[in-house]
Amino acid sequence: MKIKNILLTGIATLSLVSCNDFLDVDAPSAYTEEFVFSQKNEVERALNGVYAQAIVDDLYGSAYQSTFILNSDVDMQISSNNAHAHNTYARLDCDDQGGEIYKFWTAAYNLIEYANKFIRSAEASALYDTTDKEYMQWIGEAKCLRAMAYHDLVVMFGDVPFTFEPATEKGTDFVIPIADRETVQSTIIDDLKKAALTMSSSNSTTVERCSKEFAHALIARIALTAGGYSLRPDKNDSKSYGTMQRPDNYREFYKTAMDYADSVIVAGTHKLSASYQNVFVNECNYQVENNDDPIFELPFAKKSTGYTGYSQGPSYSANEGKTVGPWGETKGNACLNAFYRFLFREKDKRREFVNGLWYYSYYTTSDGTLADSVYIRNDYTVHNNKWSKLWTSEGVALGSETGTHTGINYPYMRYADVLLMYAEAANELNGAPTEKAVNCLAQVHSRAFDDGDAEFISQAQSSKDDFQKAVLDERKWEFAGENSRWRDLVRTNTYAEELVYSFLRYYSVGMQNAGSATGFEDDINIHDGYTTDAGYIDNLPERIYYHAYKIEEANAYGLRMYKAQLYGYHIDDASNVASKYPNQSLKSLRVYNAYKSASQPVTSAITRGGFSASSWNYADFYQWGNNDSGTPKDQCKYSFYGFMRSDDGGNLWLVRNGVLSLFPSSMPAANDLPVVRYILPYPNLAIQRSAGAYKNYYGY
Repeated sequence: MKIKNILLTGIATLSLVSCNDFLDVDAPSAYTEEFVFSQKNEVERALNGVYAQAIVDDLYGSAYQSTFILNSDVDMQISSNNAHAHNTYARLDCDDQGGEIYKFWTAAYNLIEYANKFIRSAEASALYDTTDKEYMQWIGEAKCLRAMAYHDLVVMFGDVPFTFEPATEKGTDFVIPIADRETVQSTIIDDLKKAALTMSSSNSTTVERCSKEFAHALIARIALTAGGYSLRPDKNDSKSYGTMQRPDNYREFYKTAMDYADSVIVAGTHKLSASYQNVFVNECNYQVENNDDPIFELPFAKKSTGYTGYSQGPSYSANEGKTVGPWGETKGNACLNAFYRFLFREKDKRREFVNGLWYYSYYTTSDGTLADSVYIRNDYTVHNNKWSKLWTSEGVALGSETGTHTGINYPYMRYADVLLMYAEAANELNGAPTEKAVNCLAQVHSRAFDDGDAEFISQAQSSKDDFQKAVLDERKWEFAGENSRWRDLVRTNTYAEELVYSFLRYYSVGMQNAGSATGFEDDINIHDGYTTDAGYIDNLPERIYYHAYKIEEANAYGLRMYKAQLYGYHIDDASNVASKYPNQSLKSLRVYNAYKSASQPVTSAITRGGFSASSWNYADFYQWGNNDSGTPKDQCKYSFYGFMRSDDGGNLWLVRNGVLSLFPSSMPAANDLPVVRYILPYPNLAIQRSAGAYKNYYGY
């Protein structure tokens, strides 16, 4: 039986006494601890209760997938607010009053408390037997879930309250002491190393449960994070945002990351057999693939947990709570940077699949009935089309009145991540890419190219720095929407530099639309791998042509572009169109010139596929200039508010320790940029309930 079908039964099994106000955990069960942990079937149900805490909306069900994915050159949330706000996390501007921080914090410690209680009780039970593989597997799973929560808390908050003991047994006045991040990371790594020894392989369990391979992959992720850079507080200056540092023994962490990533590779239980697209389309259709790319998927339940595919994918507007088709409303608000699609290499199949330029809504027909149609997405972002409940076939669609909770699994760990972690760690330790590191990079990269793109792999081997950049680029193209990009940039101390370019892309296009320029256009082009006279930032297609179409056969499959000429795309004939999504009913858009060419489609592009010239529509893109002020619109000025912004006078500002400093007239060196305050503050309520034991730094 799939875990998603039994998961919620476990929430009523794990016994906890009422928790103190600090953790704010509800008691979930009337069963006694002695009864639960004297029956193996009840122990398993109690473990399901631990899983149930991981998939709540305030943790991995929604917040991890959207609220706390910070802005970068990949993932993007737009803001036109020209003032500080409590809860604008993605634009690096928030404070300890933000309600979502407290919800995430409480949900994470709920999960930890459930796991601590389960582990302590299971190990104290008369059933505890180190030779009982099933029983030891259950304990290992709980330890993995606990490590997940602590890892993500450390990434987001830095030094955090840390204990392996159930806090509910310490009394209502107990406050979990703060531990420095290296202590937390080292402790959970050691704990996972021991737990993994008695855990089952992916060959004998589902990816909806934590396996030995997941434990090893999680060790690699934690160790790579621990060995990388992170923002450290200046405890002598409460106004300081801190400094970016890595530990003196960072190579030890990189060695652990390399070794444990390698153990997953050597095990041979996972591979990259499925196409990139099918990994996510399969998830949207509730198909669990146990020995392919996914290593651990958060196991959501249909219509009760998980926003996957509701937050992502094209939006679909409802009328009176109901859609015309059987899929239900989608918001599609977990979006991607508008310029992300220009950062891919030519022929990368991920580009067309992930970057969604269309959405759905309803309209009233001439006879007064409702119908749905497809529209071009002309905005400051594009949709992330990795997941969408609209990709499900009609036979498994959730229903026209459904909304948020889709039950679509979300991949917390994939084999592609393991391969790239190994490549990064081996390159760092060796001082140059090893043969195996190159092979790992090539496996991920070649899956996205029909011809393998051997040129990229060849160029990547030139030096340690070139290989490091290639690995980071690959991660950029591979993990959109998987809460990865901003973390990768933090770990490698490149977040500040990439945020400057991310801001300037929006600002420069807005300035050009307003009839001026910033002077940084050549810098952007060169940074993004273009020559100064052919860079996309100077040649964006401000008018994009498209068709709306519906093909009842297997030809209807969503957005797909075919190269006809340099930087131009057109409709290809039907014989070259393969079925890409199980959904064969919804209309789709064919886009002609989504990349560079601003010309109207040529005659051959118009006539091929049976379309006439009159059937082309167009939309004017990148109209982001304010003609009255001669500056970009507010969305271009304030979406990176906590790090970089502009004013109505056309001045650019960096935020350095809470103080605005004028951005120089020429591009500054990376080491001259201020740190990015990505670290979140401890929630104000947590500080209050700690009776002063917790204190915020980083200028909060």
